[in-house]
Amino acid sequence: QVQLVESGGGLVQAGGSLRLSCAVSGDIFSINVMGWNRQAPGKQRELVAAITRGGSTNYAGSVKGRFTISRDNAKNTVYLQMNSLKHEDTAVYYCHANYIGGGERTWGQGTLVTVSS
Repeated sequence: QVQLVESGGGLVQAGGSLRLSCAVSGDIFSINVMGWNRQAPGKQRELVAAITRGGSTNYAGSVKGRFTISRDNAKNTVYLQMNSLKHEDTAVYYCHANYIGGGERTWGQGTLVTVSS
């Protein structure tokens, strides 16, 4: 099991950028995939981006070309660079970790991103 702590959320104008960070501690070698999800008010949580142990990435169609997921193994941190932000990107963003061999996913506490139009 790992612990995840997100940071970097805030208020930004439409068209602006933010970088979210997810600091990982614990048994990091048990992680298979890490991802960023978001949940807007009144909506279901949705996957935004994910990165595998091997470095492959995938993105939701709504953010492709604007968001980039990356990781710094030396810092045990996963990032989500968000550019050209839109009002509809407003949500609480959560980091998650999936484990090798399955098991219950671990979630961070979330960080709020508000994009003003």
